[in-house]
Amino acid sequence: MCGIIGILGDHQAAPIMVDALKRLEYRGYDSAGIATVNDGALERRRAVGKLVNLADLLVEDPLAGKAGIGHTRWATHGGVTEANAHPHRAGRVAIVHNGIIENFRELRDELDGPWESETDTETVVRLCETFLAAGKTPQEAAFATIDRLRGAYALCFLFEGEPDLLVCARHGPPLAIGRGEGEMYVGSDAIALAGLTNRITYLEDGDRAVVTRAGARIWDADGHQTNREERAVYIDLARAEKGGHRHFMAKEIHEQPQTLKDVLELYIEGDRIVPPAEVDFAALSRLTIVACGTAHIAGTVAKYWFERIARLPVECDIASEYRYRDPVIDPAGAVMLISQSGETADTLAAMRHAAGEAASILSVVNVPTSSIARESDVAFPIAAGVEVGVASTKAFMNQLAVLLCLAILAGRQRGTLDAEREAELVSELRRLPGLVSQALAIESRCADLASWLAEASDILFLGRGPMFPLAHEGALKLKEISYIHAEAYASGELKHGPIALVDRSLPVVVFAPSDALFDKTVSNVQEVMAREGQVLLVTDAEGAAAGGQGCRDILTMPDCDPMVTPLLYAVPAQLLAYHTAVHKGTDVDQPRNLAKSVTVE
Repeated sequence: MCGIIGILGDHQAAPIMVDALKRLEYRGYDSAGIATVNDGALERRRAVGKLVNLADLLVEDPLAGKAGIGHTRWATHGGVTEANAHPHRAGRVAIVHNGIIENFRELRDELDGPWESETDTETVVRLCETFLAAGKTPQEAAFATIDRLRGAYALCFLFEGEPDLLVCARHGPPLAIGRGEGEMYVGSDAIALAGLTNRITYLEDGDRAVVTRAGARIWDADGHQTNREERAVYIDLARAEKGGHRHFMAKEIHEQPQTLKDVLELYIEGDRIVPPAEVDFAALSRLTIVACGTAHIAGTVAKYWFERIARLPVECDIASEYRYRDPVIDPAGAVMLISQSGETADTLAAMRHAAGEAASILSVVNVPTSSIARESDVAFPIAAGVEVGVASTKAFMNQLAVLLCLAILAGRQRGTLDAEREAELVSELRRLPGLVSQALAIESRCADLASWLAEASDILFLGRGPMFPLAHEGALKLKEISYIHAEAYASGELKHGPIALVDRSLPVVVFAPSDALFDKTVSNVQEVMAREGQVLLVTDAEGAAAGGQGCRDILTMPDCDPMVTPLLYAVPAQLLAYHTAVHKGTDVDQPRNLAKSVTVE
């Protein structure tokens, strides 16, 4: 969600902060701003829309100063206006804030108006200024303010007359401190600080810190001064560039053969699965997978794999629902969290709910230094690199790859998978990067089909077995970036309601590799075509020959073992959504109302 940058430097801060905020664009935002202290004076600039608008404003009205804070805002409280943009200021203090202050109305009742914005954040800055007016020092005022807050927040305070001071705090959304030579930085993630420093200290939940150019002092949630580990974090900034592609999403789709190869090298030795971290699936009574969005879909695919390969019972939960239904947590079972960022608020809260009750907490994450990775008993990296496009592609692919590797490992540990079959599946995994490269050859066909799909107001996706969650992924991708309403159903559920939607104007995308369920899926396809539904069949050569008659179009995929089809068939799901969105002219990388990392509930 929103992005934060703070700088105490030796150079003019404004251009550095704008560059840092550009690296945070992938998180999603609708306004941006910066504030600096120059010759003791506190000033700010804010603009609605893309960062180029802020950059243009700074050309017309420059902002000097070597100390500053910056922010990209994704609207929660209040609309998209300059008055609601961060940094917020009251008197001698300015702040930037990620999160939601739950008691802001209660605090507003204590403070004097009039109010300049509709945001909860203005309440925080007004409260801090009140403490300053009462005679507290900037640090005391910031800490007293933090003590009054309830909710989720990452905060950074900047004070007039204090060019060598930032005060920051974390409760929920991530926040990191970066260390340079005579310079210090604060960022909402390591990408914000990439290019400035690789020396990163992550604040833990409840921490607050006082940052000067000499270093940082950190206090934990109990008020004790503490030392947090400094890590060397290297970000491949080349992965955060478009590399000649029109959009980040296109680049990331085409990176998948390489990112798959990268992650499989971590998990495969010879003809066996040897993960980078140890886990004993044999001791587990069940596995509960908890995640949000695309990560939840990956977990639903994994349910088929763990149950079929390892005979390990699995339940999948949406993270935002998990703890509120007061789940019965099996003390002999494990809870597995899946999150690209490792900071997803609902997933993080679900993990903390289960911690101490489940036998172990496992995670599948892309950011090994994230909160979920750090707080898990065992964290499995997906090694997808920086993913900028809001609609997940290569991270989803690598999540699937890791989950399949873990299911194969579980099968061996539980005695349900012999060495011969494991070797077969490992061989098929080794083929996957090449198979995905072959699948990308359908891109021109997907671009041709986009003109048809872009005219639809509704699209139906169908699949059976592991193709059912893939149908959900296809529908989700299309909704996210093209804004076309799409729904996914198990093919066998067609007669239980969705078939009422079918007419000649309805595109129906069917994922149907020629597996054990193919004949049943073809029967459902026939029911759609009998009602003049327009079917796009995604299958292999055998499936195209056996079930393609009467379809409007067919996308033919390479042949592969049924266990790995979810990874391969993710490619047409992505390409159809991408080219439909391009045809409609939407903002593919930063679709409206969405953020890459959802760090508040």
